[in-house]
Amino acid sequence: MNTKIVILGSTGSVGRQTAEVAADLGVEVIALAASRDIKTMETQARRFKPRFVTMSDERAAAELKIQLADTDIDVRCGRESLLESASQPDADIIFNSIGQSAGLEPTLSALSAGKRLALANKESIVIAGELVMRTAKESGGEIIPVDSEHSAIYQCLAAGRRADVSRLLLTASGGPFYGMKPNQLEAITPAQALAHPTWKMGQKITIDSATLMNKGFEVIEAMHLFGVAPDSIEVLIHRESIIHSMVEYTDNAVIAQLSLPDMRLCAQYAMTAPERVPGLMQRLDLTEIVSLTFAKPDYESFPLLRLAYDCAKEGGVLPAVLNAADEVAVSQFLDGYIGFGDISRIVKRVVAKIPNKSAPSLSELKAASDEAVLEAAALCKSLH
Repeated sequence: MNTKIVILGSTGSVGRQTAEVAADLGVEVIALAASRDIKTMETQARRFKPRFVTMSDERAAAELKIQLADTDIDVRCGRESLLESASQPDADIIFNSIGQSAGLEPTLSALSAGKRLALANKESIVIAGELVMRTAKESGGEIIPVDSEHSAIYQCLAAGRRADVSRLLLTASGGPFYGMKPNQLEAITPAQALAHPTWKMGQKITIDSATLMNKGFEVIEAMHLFGVAPDSIEVLIHRESIIHSMVEYTDNAVIAQLSLPDMRLCAQYAMTAPERVPGLMQRLDLTEIVSLTFAKPDYESFPLLRLAYDCAKEGGVLPAVLNAADEVAVSQFLDGYIGFGDISRIVKRVVAKIPNKSAPSLSELKAASDEAVLEAAALCKSLH
């Protein structure tokens, strides 16, 4: 393929799979960026021979520079280099798979430069959905979703007109604790919560999947990406994880996207859309599927999904507050300072405490997020 791409967050789970696809398709990778995984970055740098790589961690950048001293690859560090990577003039596609809120600025940088952005960083949309979509519209940038659910919806939307969409149906595996009641969830350990039944992901998103917070974030993301009201987005528990999402049209026809769960398919489609090419993914054998089941979510056991709907409807700074509070609570849970049930209680209290502000600027979103971090940290500390 005569395509030039940049991979941000290249050493993470989605980033590594994106790199696999790029190598398979023969795509030219002109820049890479990551945080501190020197070993993986060195391997990728030697494989793709990009013009430059960026590490956000200074010590990691210094060590990587030594490791790559026998190459012509420029090793850089810091925010400015990251944003430069996100807006490379001759890049055809920018892949943003940076984790959590750190991905927002690169998203805005890529879109401001009018780039096609393959977006795996859902936090960009959750925190600043209105701003991100406005930036894309004003600059001529394009967003191709890489999340499996949103990639599925994006593909299903090719079957009709946006004006004829009546509902988006987001599927969810239900996580490792499907069927458990609130009292059973209190004793869940980090090790148990990190055992996702379907996907191999980073720790933060795996915990969010266990609490269904991730699905709540995806509701907010879908609302902005596809211009659909929250009440027209339905979450369905689909344990088989074969149907990745569906679109219902006004004539009651439902279009679904099916495949074996493999993020490489989402990454590949983002590279080739609207074209399709053979790749690394295994073919789905429908004769081996015994059944496809669907159920409504249990909002009592997983209250963060309902809270996400509420924040989506309210808008303003509340989705950013929701995201920031969740980042703190999940981190504290993984470190063993709070319990599994405390995550939702802390996030709900922070969202209830911080006042909303409509049509916020980027600085106002950051201020609200910072306030949410402080509030969540204080609540977590009170439970130590």
